[in-house]
Amino acid sequence: MAVPTKSSSAVAGKGGGDKREQIMDAALALFVERGFYGTTVPEIADRAVVGAGTIYRYFESKDALVNAIYRAEKMRFGRLVLDAFPVASPTREQFRLLWMRMARFATETPDSFVFLELHHHARYLDAESRTVEARMLDLFIHFIANAQSRGELKAGSPRLLIGMVMGAFVGVIRNCVELEQPPGDADWKLAEQCMWEAVRS
Repeated sequence: MAVPTKSSSAVAGKGGGDKREQIMDAALALFVERGFYGTTVPEIADRAVVGAGTIYRYFESKDALVNAIYRAEKMRFGRLVLDAFPVASPTREQFRLLWMRMARFATETPDSFVFLELHHHARYLDAESRTVEARMLDLFIHFIANAQSRGELKAGSPRLLIGMVMGAFVGVIRNCVELEQPPGDADWKLAEQCMWEAVRS
């Protein structure tokens, strides 16, 4: 599985990588804590320890900033989950690998996961961000459709199966966030087994 390619603008930004990363890291943390609409540019500047004007040297608006973060974190997710994906392996092994790689992403970069999966982005995503999201979704739809054609997954809309799996995955994360106790390996393996039983043919 190939991961969607990050655009040159997303890679290069506008120069001054360190401050740009400071701003993005600060904004990500605040968007997770307070939401996009509950976060102001001066608050981001304070958290990043830069002047508010500095933010506008790198991002023309708060919308541009949140879209840059969304694309960067979506690409980080894609690289971790899909790089060197074993396309020739049995579907059962592929499913397990996808689930456990998602678990790694969620546990190692919890702010990124919460930002991507527990926040509603539709109102402020721009065309480039929507394209990245659509390409990622297409990869998962392709994976499911191929497995269905081999009779290895339940028939039905691939989007429905994705929704079921991701709904369960997010539910595990929500539970651990509320309990302030991350799932252990045994918990992730049990959850993965339950979801496989739910979607396999």
